[in-house]
Amino acid sequence: MSDAIETLEGWYAFHDFRQIDWKSWNSSSGDERREARDSLAMIVAEWNRINEARFGSTGIYQIIGHRADLLFINFRATPEELMQAEVDMNRSKLNRFLLQSYSYFSVVELSKYLVKDQVDALALPGTEERLHPHLPHTRFVCFYPMEKRRQGTDNWYMQTTTQRREIMKEHGILGHKYRDRVTQIITGSQGLDEWEWGVTLYADDMVDFKKLIYEMRFDEASARFADFGPFLVGKRLSEDELFNLLS
Repeated sequence: MSDAIETLEGWYAFHDFRQIDWKSWNSSSGDERREARDSLAMIVAEWNRINEARFGSTGIYQIIGHRADLLFINFRATPEELMQAEVDMNRSKLNRFLLQSYSYFSVVELSKYLVKDQVDALALPGTEERLHPHLPHTRFVCFYPMEKRRQGTDNWYMQTTTQRREIMKEHGILGHKYRDRVTQIITGSQGLDEWEWGVTLYADDMVDFKKLIYEMRFDEASARFADFGPFLVGKRLSEDELFNLLS
């Protein structure tokens, strides 16, 4: 049996995708819409306090396409805090106009594939920031779930530790080419959600998502051993942009 690679875990993550019932929104009264916006403003204010205290991190995005209109990404120290954030949204007056179209629960994960056994990974520069990330204020976001393939000779979990290390080394070298343009946060979800990992990318040019993903298609880690879920992309919303969207 192949050995499992040790992982380091940080903040828990919840990607909360919501569709807006525009028909109900447009037919509601001005007072109803104002109350809905006010209830959202209270939630966002609380999230901002958490951000400022550095007890977590939040990003709000407008999503392109039919799967969702809004994405709320929250990172917190405990799953209970994420549950509370979800409940607060569900209890808000805005929620009568929302449908939770998709969600993803996971925890920030760093694998030790490329860390020598005698090295303390927690002591390496940048580890703390990667385990407890503050979301980049880039223009665009791309989220997708993925898992490693388990089919015949393309079974990732039946490869030796040495084979997997070498494949991930090459995978990392390719991704490093985009380090100045794309920020990546990997969250693990084995036993927590239906896929094994969630990948969230941040960039100021959406084309960089396309170029990075396309180039990685030719990498063995992706071409032979990876299966992907839907890709959901959108732009970051400032508070003014969020409330203008709901004006």
